Amino acid sequence: MTWLTWRQHRVQLYLAAALLAAFAVVIVISGRQITAQFHDAAATCAAGQGCRHLGGLFMGSHVVGFLVIATLGAPLLVGMFWGAPLLAAELDTGTIRFAWMQSVTRGRWLAIKVGWLMLAAAVWGGAISALVAWWYSPANNLAPEQFNPGRFDLAGIVPVAYALFAMALGITAGALLRRTLPAMAVTFAGFVAVRVAIVLWLRPHYTSAVTTTYNVIRGYTPPGSYWQLAQGVHGPGGKLVVVGDNEPVLGGIPLSQLPSSCARAGNTVPASCQQALAGFRGFITYQPADRYWAFQGIETGIFVLLAAILLTVTALVLLRRDV
Repeated sequence: MTWLTWRQHRVQLYLAAALLAAFAVVIVISGRQITAQFHDAAATCAAGQGCRHLGGLFMGSHVVGFLVIATLGAPLLVGMFWGAPLLAAELDTGTIRFAWMQSVTRGRWLAIKVGWLMLAAAVWGGAISALVAWWYSPANNLAPEQFNPGRFDLAGIVPVAYALFAMALGITAGALLRRTLPAMAVTFAGFVAVRVAIVLWLRPHYTSAVTTTYNVIRGYTPPGSYWQLAQGVHGPGGKLVVVGDNEPVLGGIPLSQLPSSCARAGNTVPASCQQALAGFRGFITYQPADRYWAFQGIETGIFVLLAAILLTVTALVLLRRDV
């Protein structure tokens, strides 16, 4: 069965390996240039010749940057082009019946085919994640942002879980629909819907967010690569201060709600303005930087669990239903 699985999917595997190799070449060449530029800029800064070059760190061409962002869809490729046809093509053409007549049980046939392709999906997701994390390392050294949505989805262990989920979704869609093209369409729609739902509504609440209040004059910035969920100012009565578009502010407070002396405040805030500002308290709600790996683990667990549920559904359908 292992040999048969290889024969049936070797073209897909060759193509995936070629795409991964080409991506690796581009990332390594671009990444070495970025690393060299970062070290040169850092040395200039350490020598006291100004740190402005650090702010202009060249993160590769726009094409490479777009390519890195496009890897968000890499797990979907294995789900649509490996997972969806795995059972749908065999069920559609009827060749699955021939396979089961060769003294191979349904369970063994399914376990070997799915097992190898799930392993390939995990390797695919892990390899891309490692390359992207290495490519982003100079930028993270300059300004840690790995917890931000977009960066979070590209590195760490979650891309492996995304690939496993996409593969399982494609396999299940193929088993249920028995047609390759509809299975691919369902895989695409289902993967995008689940990913968007988790990013927008579930991920911010994996653990309770931290809310810190602060003096608006001094301000406050959480340490590290925190994930900001909300920020604003409460007035003396505890009411949220609303700032209009293009309205001049001081410490996040509209000047229209402050004494005229605040409008003339520069580096030194007048005493009368300080008294007025004392009644206002700023707040920021965020997920601390030290929760990054906890969030990676939680999200990985969610997608692995979803993949396991989908494969269980596939097994129940395939082993109990006449084909």
